Amino acid sequence: MATTRTKAQPPAPNGADSHELIRVHGARVNNLKDVSVEIPKRRLTVFTGVSGSGKSSLVFDTVAAESQRLINETYSAFVQGFMATPARPDVDVLEGLTTAIIVDQQRMGSDPRSTVGTVTDAHAMLRILFSRLGTPHIGPPGAFSFNTASVRASGAITVERGNKKAVKATYERTGGMCTRCEGRGSVSDIDLSQLYDDSKSLSEGAFTIPGWKSDSFWTVRVYAESGFVDPDKPIRRFTEQEMQDFLYREPVKVKIEGVSLTYEGLIPKIRKSFLSKDKESMQPHIRAFVERAVAFTICPECDGTRLNEGARSSKIKGISIADACAMEIRDLAEWVRGLSEPSVAPLLTSLGGTLDSFVEIGLGYLALERPSGTLSGGEAQRVKMIRHLGSPLTDITYVFDEPTIGLHPHDIQRMNDLLLRLRDKGNTVLVVEHKPETIAIADHVVDLGPGAGTAGGTVCFEGTVEGLRLGDTVTGRHFDDRATLKESVRKPYGALEIRGATTHNLRGVDVDIPLGVLTVVTGVAGSGKSSLVHGSLVEQSGAGDEGVVSVDQSPIRGSRRSNPATYTGLLEPIRKAFAKANGVKPALFSANSEGACPTCNGAGVVFTDLAMMAGVAGTCEDCEGRRFQASVLEYRFGGRDISEVLAMPVAQAEEFFGAGEARTPAAHRILGRLTDVGLGYLTLGQPLNTLSGGERQRLKLAVHMAEKGGVYVLDEPTTGLHLADVQQLLGLLDRLVDSGKSVIVVEHHQAVMAHADWIIDLGPGAGHDGGKIVFEGTPADLVAARSTLTAEHLASYVGA
Repeated sequence: MATTRTKAQPPAPNGADSHELIRVHGARVNNLKDVSVEIPKRRLTVFTGVSGSGKSSLVFDTVAAESQRLINETYSAFVQGFMATPARPDVDVLEGLTTAIIVDQQRMGSDPRSTVGTVTDAHAMLRILFSRLGTPHIGPPGAFSFNTASVRASGAITVERGNKKAVKATYERTGGMCTRCEGRGSVSDIDLSQLYDDSKSLSEGAFTIPGWKSDSFWTVRVYAESGFVDPDKPIRRFTEQEMQDFLYREPVKVKIEGVSLTYEGLIPKIRKSFLSKDKESMQPHIRAFVERAVAFTICPECDGTRLNEGARSSKIKGISIADACAMEIRDLAEWVRGLSEPSVAPLLTSLGGTLDSFVEIGLGYLALERPSGTLSGGEAQRVKMIRHLGSPLTDITYVFDEPTIGLHPHDIQRMNDLLLRLRDKGNTVLVVEHKPETIAIADHVVDLGPGAGTAGGTVCFEGTVEGLRLGDTVTGRHFDDRATLKESVRKPYGALEIRGATTHNLRGVDVDIPLGVLTVVTGVAGSGKSSLVHGSLVEQSGAGDEGVVSVDQSPIRGSRRSNPATYTGLLEPIRKAFAKANGVKPALFSANSEGACPTCNGAGVVFTDLAMMAGVAGTCEDCEGRRFQASVLEYRFGGRDISEVLAMPVAQAEEFFGAGEARTPAAHRILGRLTDVGLGYLTLGQPLNTLSGGERQRLKLAVHMAEKGGVYVLDEPTTGLHLADVQQLLGLLDRLVDSGKSVIVVEHHQAVMAHADWIIDLGPGAGHDGGKIVFEGTPADLVAARSTLTAEHLASYVGA
């Protein structure tokens, strides 16, 4: 029987095909002012705008945050109880969201046991490999872990099952941790002469530790009145037992004037009080004390490998796991490819793929043993990208925060290719970015502004890159800005000499860094710039006459109780001025001290914990979010109360404290420095945890500008800066040099290179292909020679 064929009808439109956009309507997170945007899916969308305009608030705190919150809600209540529970962003409508993967610039943990290998799982795979193929065989994968200590125990245990009975048991676990440094790779030696003057007795004030006053009940008097030492005898005349108790005694309770206090040896006390804290969050004089009193040296027992002798003795083809972790990753990838053992073939394939991803993303110069806390913001972000490169997942929303940070112009093209590859697999890629090279590859652009802080938070433009160029927005007007080479450069008055520098990959580098000018140190990522400037210059010259002030990229810690006023020390003169004007104590004008609202403890909000559901934060009804007691707000200075002062933007506060009844020179100086670094829009009381990476870096620069030093070392100060703000930064660098300072900048931005008086270019490549000086001279000479990768890109940038 013949079959009849009907003409094929076009398929009916499917409702699923209508969800091609991520719709945001009425977003009010941080400074966003009822923002509404439509973001196309499976496209590359770049978000631009001046620093502080609301880009991160829209992309990270609204779109990505809501996506992650909704995914968390798919887990059971039991599982949610163990997870972070963010509140729903303040937005009316969010539609079309897909699973979001955030690849941000947050620096990785600075724990010394956290390395590039441990954060990417490459080290875990290596441990399995050595436990299977290593000879002699020393144990399971844990035997190669520097985070696992060897444990041995034996004894009797009581088994409560039916009739109770005691059972003899032994337990043994083989770990790879070096017992001397406990897996840290370095040991710290405390210089006792920096802690006390041994010619004095405790009662004569022997301690030289900052804040340890002779009458301090909690510190000094505990030692003096503990009964373990003679408080009237000079420390150098202590008996052996007294010295042991004084320096190393385990914690023990003692009674001082009827109060039970804990006595602890001085060394463990110092370790807990100072060494366990983030150095960057310390006050300058405390930080100086720690740097003076503590010296970190490579562990003599494991030679910095963190592993015990057993773990180092097991080898594959003459290579131990310590040797493998010390190799550059591109060399390690070659070594892994040379292993052919069918029993571990899947492991070798997976490990090889991970290592090849490092090379592909431009991090082949790293070693797996590199502490993760020493990675720059850009390197940390690219390390986080590794696990997503080969992922077969599609229809994911990838969210990137300035992925070009720390990249030489030569490397930016490679990053652009990776972003486009993720998009072409069918993913939505959202990028917050300032670099025109990356904005240029966008399918869609969202420009926020027009200004920063309260002057921002609105969408100024949505559309194509060409439309942005033609549009009348700050980004559009500055998109094609190009700095020009200086017609004349400053003449140095001397030089800082570096001889035989061998830090990391430097190959016995000799270089003279000129003084009294703006010097830019550049080169591809991994060429040795930071090793030269921070590892050699700062260490060699820190004690010299010039006084080196280093502003690196290490993060500043900031809770909602920390703000620009507390971090910069600005609150101190303000509190004193309020106290003097009103005849009361300065402590009343601190929301973290006596003046705090008792209901919210000075936080301004009251948190209600709802277990596995998002906690609720409501404005404190007593202080109405102003953080202070009502009685404190009655005191005024210059017609304002303390909460009104902390609500001022920096620029307004600079005017307020600069003249008239409220004139306070100490506060005005600090506010002037904040304005100089382009933070005039920040409010004095804005929590530090709401600042972007670029804002935090410039806040740190403002603090360091107060330090006495003839040489300023800045590490990529253009991080997080909009095209329009780079010009302001160049003006600041010029003012520093013209005031008699020598400024050394590690930088990739061509505008800063073009503006330099002197350029030092490292390379020619990264890792063991770098570590040499490939050019020294003026920017004009570099462009004329065109002898390096930097020269090619700078020449193209200035149109030479």
